[in-house]
Amino acid sequence: RESDHRAWTPVTYTVTRQNATIQGLIQGKAYFFRIAAENIIGMGPFTETTKEILIRDPITVPDRPEDLEVKAVTKNSVTLTWNPPKYNGGSDITMYVLESRLIGKDKFHKVTKEKMLDRKFTVEGLKEGDTYEYRVSACNIVGQGKPSFCTKPITCKDEIAPPTLDLDFRDKLIVRVGEAFSLTGRYSGKPAPKVTWLKDDIVVKEDDRTKIKTTPTTLCLGILKSVREDSGKYCVTVENSTGSRKGFCQVNVVDRPSPPVGPVIFDEVFKDHMVVSWKPPLDDGGSEITNYIIEKKDTHKDLWMPVTSATVKTTCKIPKLLEGREYQIRIYAENLYGISDPLISDEMKAKDRFRVPDAPEQPIIKDVTKDSAVVVWNKPYDGGKPITNYIVEKKETMATRWVRVTKDPIFPGTKFKVPDLLEGCQYEFRVSAENEIGVGDPSPPSKPIFARDPIAKPSPPVNPEAVDKTKNSVDLSWQPPRHDGNGKIIGYLIEYQKVGDEDWKQANLTADSCPETKYKVTGLTEGLTYKFRVKAVNAAGESDPAHVPDPVEVKDRLEPPELILDANMAREQHVKAGDTLRLSAVIKGVPFPKVTWKKEDHEVSPKADIEVTGVGSKLEIRNTVHEDGGMYSLTVENPAGSKTVSVKVVVLDKPGPPRNLNISDVRSDSCYITWMEPEDDGGSVITNYVVERKDVASAQWVAISSSSKKRSHMAKYLMEGTQYLFRVAAENQYGRGPYVETLKPIKAIDPLHPPGPPKNLHHVDVDKTEVSLAWNRPDRDGGAEITGYLVEYQEDGADEWTKFQTVPMLDCVVTGL
Repeated sequence: RESDHRAWTPVTYTVTRQNATIQGLIQGKAYFFRIAAENIIGMGPFTETTKEILIRDPITVPDRPEDLEVKAVTKNSVTLTWNPPKYNGGSDITMYVLESRLIGKDKFHKVTKEKMLDRKFTVEGLKEGDTYEYRVSACNIVGQGKPSFCTKPITCKDEIAPPTLDLDFRDKLIVRVGEAFSLTGRYSGKPAPKVTWLKDDIVVKEDDRTKIKTTPTTLCLGILKSVREDSGKYCVTVENSTGSRKGFCQVNVVDRPSPPVGPVIFDEVFKDHMVVSWKPPLDDGGSEITNYIIEKKDTHKDLWMPVTSATVKTTCKIPKLLEGREYQIRIYAENLYGISDPLISDEMKAKDRFRVPDAPEQPIIKDVTKDSAVVVWNKPYDGGKPITNYIVEKKETMATRWVRVTKDPIFPGTKFKVPDLLEGCQYEFRVSAENEIGVGDPSPPSKPIFARDPIAKPSPPVNPEAVDKTKNSVDLSWQPPRHDGNGKIIGYLIEYQKVGDEDWKQANLTADSCPETKYKVTGLTEGLTYKFRVKAVNAAGESDPAHVPDPVEVKDRLEPPELILDANMAREQHVKAGDTLRLSAVIKGVPFPKVTWKKEDHEVSPKADIEVTGVGSKLEIRNTVHEDGGMYSLTVENPAGSKTVSVKVVVLDKPGPPRNLNISDVRSDSCYITWMEPEDDGGSVITNYVVERKDVASAQWVAISSSSKKRSHMAKYLMEGTQYLFRVAAENQYGRGPYVETLKPIKAIDPLHPPGPPKNLHHVDVDKTEVSLAWNRPDRDGGAEITGYLVEYQEDGADEWTKFQTVPMLDCVVTGL
């Protein structure tokens, strides 16, 4: 029953043990319990609990406290904090026990003397330089729980922390003139840092308008009634022995600009308008000039009239003036923060002061080509304003319309190369000058010219030389003339002279027979020495001759042979059977060498195609077979020497047949096959062997192994008494080679041995010339049925046995004794 009720509630009637679990109780309530025993006669008296029982979870010691942390360390104290255990054991925490252990000692010692419930504690009175570790335990009504995890070892010393800086202002600050501004922030560090303020790298000092306030954690620089000079880059430095931190702010104190800088310059003055210019203000007020306001005033009136209020240029056109009147101009500068005081000009009368340039004199035409001409003229009077451009015009003589030769400005030069003329046409040219006022009159037309190239004789050819020779010819080579005389080079004339003669002979009759920069002079006499010279020819005529520097003796030039190998003449050339083998090399030498191809010092196969050209040689064998492999050599020879190169050719093919096929250990159901590798592996490693068998009565071969890497195989599962043939082939990556086959069939039977000796030989009867013998069968018959017994006799004392006869039975009568 509940302690505050009087009624009892039955829990169970079926308990036969001496214990019971009561379910459905309410946590936090107190209960009484009673028990009675019962037998078949009835129920006995109840026994009741003496005091009420409060329902709650069982109480244990608390778990270990969590997050034990070191918050501060000095040379003689350590401050620690922690969090309560996740579980208090079912009872409130009554106190915490903090313990410490000096590093090097074994035991922890209690730090707190009094009862402590706070989760923060400062251990004081420590010795500087000592190192401790700490742990904390929680206690409840049951007792003290497990200690927390230990802190890391903590050495007692004054804590050092580098400075920190947290600023309340941004990188840039804009302030209106007269307003106050302040730069504030927070800082920290151990030991306490020193705070320094700088403006444009100069230390800021306090005065009537400048205030500096620094506390242990905050800093502030304030300026009252700011002026333009307060603009600049401010820097605050927080520094202690461990380092420093800096913060920056670009302060811009803005105001309206100062007046534009005078005097006002009258760049142009006309009867109805003027162009004025000025210089920007010395001080733009800290903000970009957004606008100039220009006004004009007739000096006879007091009224200023607006001209424009929307220009950022420092020049302006003043329109709508009355000729002969005097005017003043005033100019204001404006920025985002206001309008400056004005700049006022002197008085200026509106009248024309300048005019367009005069016409230039008649231009002169030079350097005429088929598509261009150079026009040259003298500078005319500029009309009081500098000339800014010249306009050059052209027209065909028979035409009436003048056309500008370019849209681009022509200045300051007084000559211009006119492009894009039509060859053969006749042209005239004229020039006009232009200044700010306008374009002046054109010059008189030039004298007419025809657009065509002036042609002169070419310069001599360059660097003629003899590059080759034989016993009756010399090869000459040269470079084109440096100047073609503005005419196309038609060709070249080549002349030669025998040393000692005075006359030069022509090697070619016309220049167009030698359009190239080389020529072979033939028909010379062997052994004689000749001089050579070359002339260039264009439509204007022949150039001066260019001489070959040294006389040339006519004879065959000797150069030893030289071989330049192609890639297919490497030391070893692999080619797959059936493909085409190609060997080639570039050959040099004078005279051209004799070419010889050989294979293993013999003539190459007739199937080989050999080609020899003036620059090299090539050997080609189509549909190669394995026999085409071997060492090929190429020999080139001329009177100056010889040279030989060799290349090993491997024709990759299927392997040859295995060798020495042998069958041994024949049994009724198996035999052992062995062989040797082929003499020729086809140029590639043998990967496996294929073994096959055939019943002599069958036409079909059956594979018994197709992946054997060994050179032997046990043929199993033979039919006893059957005759078999066997064959073996080798395989490589290029295919399967031919089979080698057993010469005669192998019969699958167990091997035969001689029978054992007959047993129990004895005589049955004896006569004067004969003996009757008898015996028993031997223990072993040697694997086959015994077909007979050989009977021999020997006279006592003799060495030799005499054969009598072979009998089929187990007895015999030996006669003739």
